[in-house]
This record gives sequence, C-alpha cells and structure tokens, in this order.
Amino acid sequence: MNEIILLAVTTSLGNFDIELYPNEAPITVKNFTEYVDENFFENVLFHRVIPGFVIQGGGFEIGMNQKATKDPIVNESNNGLKNEKYTLSMARTSDLDSATSQFFINLADNEFLDYPNSGGYAVFGKVISGQDVIDEIAKVKTTFVSGHQDVPIEDVYMINVTRK
Repeated sequence: MNEIILLAVTTSLGNFDIELYPNEAPITVKNFTEYVDENFFENVLFHRVIPGFVIQGGGFEIGMNQKATKDPIVNESNNGLKNEKYTLSMARTSDLDSATSQFFINLADNEFLDYPNSGGYAVFGKVISGQDVIDEIAKVKTTFVSGHQDVPIEDVYMINVTRK
C-alpha cells in the first residue's frame, strides 16, 4: 500500500495542502518532515518566483536572511516521479547530493528537470488543494535583492507548515 503524508501550508497569500510520497522518496520525505516537525518553515519566504516555471522557498527568513540547515541529502530523482505542474521537488546546487531545506513547486510540466537530465531534481510530493494560491504566488512582481533575482517585491512567506 502506498503511504502518503498530508501537510497543510499556511502562507501570507492563502493556504494549500500537499501530499508527500515516502515510498518513492523516503530520504527526501524524512528530511522534509523533520524540518516541518521542528517548525523550520515558520516565516520562511518563497524567495524565487518565476512565472510558468517554479516558485521556490525553504531557505530564507523574511529579510532574505539565510537559515542554517541540516546536512545535505542524497538526490532521489530516479524514483519514477516527474516534475509535473504542482509537484514539489528539492532544490539543489550543481552538486547532485546538495539538497537541504529548499524546495520548489513546479508551475508547469518541467520535463527537463526529470531524471536523468542533469541528474534530475527529486520529486517528493504534490499540491492537492489550494492550487489557486500557488497561481497567485506565481503572479507576484519580483526584483533583484542581495545577489538573488526573481525575489518577490512584497514578502510572500509560509506562516507555518503542519501535518494534517
């Protein structure tokens, strides 16, 4: 039987629910839920918004202060899940095994992010309700802040992420 973990995400622009897939991405889901259980995502920004591509968050507090994270995890991109619209994937650097707390929500079917392309980006969940909130976040105006581009001009942030 496929286990699913449900999470509620409360943001400054509304709420959405996600389901996580521990059978397909056990290390990634364990890592993410540990951050959730420690309230790591409270008042954490969606700091990268690129319409038609992704919204990314999980690494910066309001004010663009980077949060300290746990050690990186192994890339589970070869799990059969695809970077389709509204799926969650782990953000990483060019080092395949560098993901920590940052994740992104796909705003389109981004096949070029799927394994084996450039090592792939590990899909580990999907937005199952509140897609309209994701679409609203995707529409915010962005600017360049402290070396980061595509940063919302007005903070868009997670108030909290909790288990359902």
